[in-house]
Amino acid sequence: MVLTSDVSAAGEPARPGTTTPRWRLSRGWRRATLVVHVLSAGAWIGIDVVVAVLVVAGRFADDLEVRSLAYRALAEFVVWPMLAAGLVCLLSGVVLGLATRWGLLRYWWVAVKLGLNLLLCTLILLLLAPGMEDVGRYGEELLAGDPDPSRVAELFYPPAVSLSALSLATVLAVYKPWGRVRRRGTRDARPSPGAS
Repeated sequence: MVLTSDVSAAGEPARPGTTTPRWRLSRGWRRATLVVHVLSAGAWIGIDVVVAVLVVAGRFADDLEVRSLAYRALAEFVVWPMLAAGLVCLLSGVVLGLATRWGLLRYWWVAVKLGLNLLLCTLILLLLAPGMEDVGRYGEELLAGDPDPSRVAELFYPPAVSLSALSLATVLAVYKPWGRVRRRGTRDARPSPGAS
């Protein structure tokens, strides 16, 4: 359920000086949305780990059939589950941002997480998905004995970039660094150094 009052999720009046969102999720819906957000992020990280394993197996496995299978599995099964996990993570994060005191662009850690999520989803669509057909074809050509290795030369980058960005997002969610985003014309409510 959505609450529209100036009462916190715990049922207490909002603290003075804190920004209250325009609408709030009830405690149950907020927790359910947070669970969806955490599970989708975990699924995304898991899919990236599988991608890394398949890339390493495709490149370094001794058995040619294993290498071929790894590349064909990458082409068939990676993009859409990864994109689905990313979009669920994005949507649940946006809902949490809009319906909690954190906001979407109120705190640096939230804004950076939002930017990372948008960037990774865009990279999946624009860079990863279009190349998967070539990756699958390379897997088939491995068994035929006439592969073109340039088709898979840059496959180490997607899991490395994605796992690094998702790890950073996880650290940001736990530590919540950097404080609030200042807007032009507003002053920070904290006292300046040396003020009594």
